[in-house]
Amino acid sequence: MSSQPSTQPPRAVLLLSGGLDSATCLAIAKSEGFEVHALTVTYGQRHPQEVEQARAIANALGAASHRVVTLDLRAIGGSALTDDIEVPKDRPADAGGEGSFVHEAGESAVPITYVPARNATFLGVALGLAEVIGAADIFIGVNSVDYSGYPDCRPEFVAAFEAMANLATRAGIEGTRFKIRAPLQFMSKAEIIRTGLSLGVDYGLTHSCYDPTEDGASCGHCDACQLRKAGFAKAGIADPTRYA
Repeated sequence: MSSQPSTQPPRAVLLLSGGLDSATCLAIAKSEGFEVHALTVTYGQRHPQEVEQARAIANALGAASHRVVTLDLRAIGGSALTDDIEVPKDRPADAGGEGSFVHEAGESAVPITYVPARNATFLGVALGLAEVIGAADIFIGVNSVDYSGYPDCRPEFVAAFEAMANLATRAGIEGTRFKIRAPLQFMSKAEIIRTGLSLGVDYGLTHSCYDPTEDGASCGHCDACQLRKAGFAKAGIADPTRYA
């Protein structure tokens, strides 16, 4: 594992998807004094333009480096984002819980847009990079308030992965204490947007849609688009997204 002089700012690895949450997470990490090394995973998703948005965000917010790693999760499928499965549209919001959606009888509470073990896989790659560059902190933009019901966005998952990281790595057993940082964990989408704007995030660079058009316009009807639109509305901020 490489070392760095004590006079240098602490290094951190940040998972950057090109979306609203991870862009805000990058701005927060920078504001906390970290030298941020961004990591984007292109995994066979149906919306590859988010990778280009991640590059633009990393450049605009001053990431120290930006790596793109390719994994072919279409080889296992099991998600509307990595398989030939229709993306759900216009699901009504559940009035009983912020950020959740009404499910039909017999439907799993976890939507078909969940990608099996995605965050565990991505954090595993980020952990490897952290070992290589001498970073002890890994940022991920998961959220358990305004989200679609994914199990790997919960605080219990974040805590469990952190414990594993300190057991499963050479750096961990040699004394590095890895910390998985999820600064957006308990923030509403509106709070995330307000925070990002205060830190200079240009949300016009971000992409959230699960099923964009061929020219990159957001559909406006998938869960991600609905959460995004509701967040800007609650924040009282004009949504810069280009919708189809």
